[in-house]
Amino acid sequence: MIELPTIQNNGPKNNKPDWLRVKLPTGEDYRRVRQLVDDHKLHTICQSGNCPNMGECWGAGTATFMILGNVCTRSCSFCAVATGRPNEYDTDEPQRVANAVKLMQVKHCVITSVNRDELKDRGADIWHQTVKLVKELSPETTIETLIPDVKGNWEALEHMISPGQEVVSHNMETVKRLYRMVRPQARYERSLEQTKRTKEYGKRTKSGIMLGLGETKDEVKEAMNDLLENGLDVLTLGQYLQPTKMHIEVAEFIHPDLFAEYKEIGLSIGLSYVESGPLVRSSYHAERHI
Repeated sequence: MIELPTIQNNGPKNNKPDWLRVKLPTGEDYRRVRQLVDDHKLHTICQSGNCPNMGECWGAGTATFMILGNVCTRSCSFCAVATGRPNEYDTDEPQRVANAVKLMQVKHCVITSVNRDELKDRGADIWHQTVKLVKELSPETTIETLIPDVKGNWEALEHMISPGQEVVSHNMETVKRLYRMVRPQARYERSLEQTKRTKEYGKRTKSGIMLGLGETKDEVKEAMNDLLENGLDVLTLGQYLQPTKMHIEVAEFIHPDLFAEYKEIGLSIGLSYVESGPLVRSSYHAERHI
C-alpha cells in the first residue's frame, strides 16, 4: 500500500491576502465577449475553471475557448471543471470557434479542452479541425493550444499539434511528490515525455505549475529542471486557489516575492520565458509567450 503525501496547514484558508483580491468583471468589452461566447454556444475555461483573471482578459477582448464539451473524464483534486461521462462531442464546434475568433478579431487565440479519455484519439481530430479552421478564417491570428494528457497516444498528439498552432502547452500542474494526490490519473514522467515529443516536433513548448499545495522550494526547482531538460520554453507559475470545499485545500499562500524569485531561477537555468505571480494562470498574458 502506497501512502499518499499529507498537506500541512500553514494558516487560515478563508483569509486571502490582499494580493489575491481581484475586481468583479465589468465593462463594455467584457459584456461583448460574454455575448459572443453565449451566442455561439461555446465553453471557456475562464468560466468553467473559475479563473480570477476573467474580468481582465475578457475586458481586453480575449478569452480561452474550451472545446470538446465542459465535462471531463478526469477527477483531479484541484480542478473546478465538472467530472463525469461526457456527451457525444459536437462536430460543428470547430466551425463555431473559428467564427467567434474572427468576429472577436483577436490577435492571439488560446484553445484548451477537457480530457476525453473515452475517445480512442483523445479528441485529436476535433483539435486538428478547430486549429485548421481558425487559421483559415483568421490567418493573421496566432494560436496557443493548451492540450490534455494523451495517455501515451503519441499518434494522437501529433495529430493535435500538426495543423499550425504556434505554441503548444501542457500543464504539469504540480511537483513530482504530489502527483498522485493532485493528478491521480496522470503521470509525472508521461507529461514530461509529452513535452519532449512536442518540442521534437518543432513547436514552442509551454507548461504551468500551481504553487501552494505543500511543495518545497527544492521540489519546484527540480520540476523546472526536469521541464527544461525535456525541451520546455515557457513556464507559468501561479497560486492554487481552492474552487470548492470538495477540492484539495490550500496549504499556503505564496508571497509575491517568492514568485519573483522563482521567475529569476527559471530564467537563470535557461527557460526562455517565465510568467510568475499569485494570479497567473496558464493563458494569462499568453500573447507574450509567442
